[in-house]
Amino acid sequence: MSAMRMVANSRLFWLARRLASGVIVVWAAATFTFLVQCLLPGDRAQIIINVMTGNVGQASRQELAAVNAKYGFDQPLGVQYAKYIWAIGHGDLGQSYQQHRPVAEVVAEQIGPTIVLALAALIAAWLITILTTVLAAGRDNIWSRLLGGVQVLLATLPPYWLATILLVVFAIKLRLFPVAGGNSPIALVLPTLALALELSGFFGQVVVSEFTRVLEQPFVTSARMRGMSDLGVRFRHVLRHAALPGITLSGWALGKLLSGAVLVEAVFARQGLGGVLVTATSTRDIPVVSGVILVSAGLFVLTSTVVDLTYGIVDPRIKLT
Repeated sequence: MSAMRMVANSRLFWLARRLASGVIVVWAAATFTFLVQCLLPGDRAQIIINVMTGNVGQASRQELAAVNAKYGFDQPLGVQYAKYIWAIGHGDLGQSYQQHRPVAEVVAEQIGPTIVLALAALIAAWLITILTTVLAAGRDNIWSRLLGGVQVLLATLPPYWLATILLVVFAIKLRLFPVAGGNSPIALVLPTLALALELSGFFGQVVVSEFTRVLEQPFVTSARMRGMSDLGVRFRHVLRHAALPGITLSGWALGKLLSGAVLVEAVFARQGLGGVLVTATSTRDIPVVSGVILVSAGLFVLTSTVVDLTYGIVDPRIKLT
């Protein structure tokens, strides 16, 4: 019972640490967005009036005073910061200057397609990595050498460039996929590949290196001596150990995918946070931009925690610390 209690206490302590570090990350992101809002050139009240009216002329003092009072810009920065953090802690991301709606509502409406795209790309990247690694890694032939070169090449290709090439070749020239818009499964293929191919290059380099090292371990030789086939050894024994470094990168990768999806969504004119962020940036709708950053930070914390929990499933010998 004492051993079980120690394990339970250890897990609770780990969870508490993760929650504390997650709060710090989100707080740092919130502080950053607040400072950006304060340090951007131009008067914030004037920006809001310009967005609301569509004019670029100088507003009157009365109009500026009314906006400053409405949004609290006339208060000391310390008070503004405290209210900003308090509001975020209660789920209030502010009001959109352009849409005159809560930012949380704007983000909630468009975050679904972006998450679907990011998860689809992560799964596709892992499938590409696993198949190519198991079939070619650790073999002294041209395919193994070619794999290394292709992975380096993929890791250096920008997703938006890949997205443009895929769009021109497979959508415009061959007409196999929709050119723009749509969230159907077939419309998800090209954006997913645009993100997954680059990521598979990163995963592949890490996993192949570890896969080759694990192939030389004694337990692999023992499995072969028991009559297990080469593919069986690679899939059942080697891959589980070799995948751990790649899993470590998955939390970072999902955060990267969420940011990369913004550009890819713009190329394919897809629904999602990409269009929201592009529009908010062009119109200087600062609360929406800040809201997207904060939501991305929260998703990064969540995915990092899930990735750490996955360690224990992939390799039970690993303890949460």
